[in-house]
Amino acid sequence: MPSILIVDDEPGIRRSLKDVLEDEGYTTAQAESGEACLSAVGQETFDVILLDIWLPGMDGLETLAKVREMAAAPEVIMISGHGTIETAVRATKLGAYDFLEKPLSIDKTLILIKNAIDARRLREENRDLKKQLLPKTVIVGESVPMKALRQQIQIMAPTNGRVLIFGESGTGKELVARAIHSNSMRKDEMFVEVNCAAIPEDMIESELFGHRQGAFAGATADKEGTFQKAHGGTLFLDEIGDMSLKTQSKVLRTLDEQRFAPVGGDEPITVDTRVIASTNKDLEEEISRGNFREDLFYRLNVIPFSVPPLRERKEDIPLLARHFLKEFSATYGRRPREIADDAVDILMRYSWPGNVRELRNVIERIVIMNPTTFRFERKHLPPLVHRDGSRRVAGSEFSTLHQARAAYERDYILKKLDENHGNVSRTAETLGLERSHLYRKMKTLGIAVKE
Repeated sequence: MPSILIVDDEPGIRRSLKDVLEDEGYTTAQAESGEACLSAVGQETFDVILLDIWLPGMDGLETLAKVREMAAAPEVIMISGHGTIETAVRATKLGAYDFLEKPLSIDKTLILIKNAIDARRLREENRDLKKQLLPKTVIVGESVPMKALRQQIQIMAPTNGRVLIFGESGTGKELVARAIHSNSMRKDEMFVEVNCAAIPEDMIESELFGHRQGAFAGATADKEGTFQKAHGGTLFLDEIGDMSLKTQSKVLRTLDEQRFAPVGGDEPITVDTRVIASTNKDLEEEISRGNFREDLFYRLNVIPFSVPPLRERKEDIPLLARHFLKEFSATYGRRPREIADDAVDILMRYSWPGNVRELRNVIERIVIMNPTTFRFERKHLPPLVHRDGSRRVAGSEFSTLHQARAAYERDYILKKLDENHGNVSRTAETLGLERSHLYRKMKTLGIAVKE
């Protein structure tokens, strides 16, 4: 049952409140001073504190301030026999849930306690939901580009600067946008996402700006747009390169004026919304073709981000694979799984045209399709991932001769290791190398060394 702490220096009031609350099914505890209140809260968990303002020693307002500094603090209802508006305002600013005046109305007291308990429960549920969402903002990877990306997020997230995120499909642009929001001053407000490529052109304006009843066929009621939903928070415009020129024009005006009129409406709505946009297109090329407004590009591109494709940060593949393996093992109620080094080697040889999204899908697939397997090996991977690069256009993914040579050497050594069932000594003999030389070469190329 909910637990109530009664803090008052008058024993008669404490006793009366105790009797009433216990008759209602609450458990109670008592304290006669602010110091005793803090001691009790430090030892037990309470849902609500009924706290008198006028206490000997530490007064109620000072006690309130110290209680609100505690983790998972109870809701506090202040009580006073000499209440003033100024005192009530100050108590509210310090975090009091509400204010009661003596002599207490039992009915009003019980209603306030019930509402305070509900408010605390909602606060805890909100905190738990945020913890569940936290993994969706974790950027996995220890490669140089990903370390730089995390550092860039930490620097600019607390600002209100607009962000334009560039990257191929599946690289994690939405993840970056969510990480920026969760590290910003707006993190306690809404993060609203709009996929500009997925909404039909004739509906995108209504989605962004809302509409008034009767604005068009099917508009049977007023609708709030995403710019308004994200007021105080962040609006993520995913794949903005697919937005029509007409809608781009209205978005531009909204960014300039921070206000807009809903479709079919005349009265402007003012908003405070931070906009983060993303694209998998070359917007400068789209501008030259007349498909994207240059002025909108410069409004959005205040802080540019670039998310590298997975093929350019292959050293992150083992970390990502194990991260997704842990995620999906928990999602599907399986005990923690492992992935063998030979499977990781295959994953690192694949070019990942679908980027991180494709890797995530592959890991989810093997978890679902192998419910009793504890350790995933190369045989558990889908056939597509076993491609050894033979279907790639020669040299198309390498910017230097050194990269191409290293990639060829890696593939060739892995192939010979496969032929010799992972035996390094036999592979070294086949290659005409000293065993120690092959070990060094494998380490340099990022190949797991095992016997």
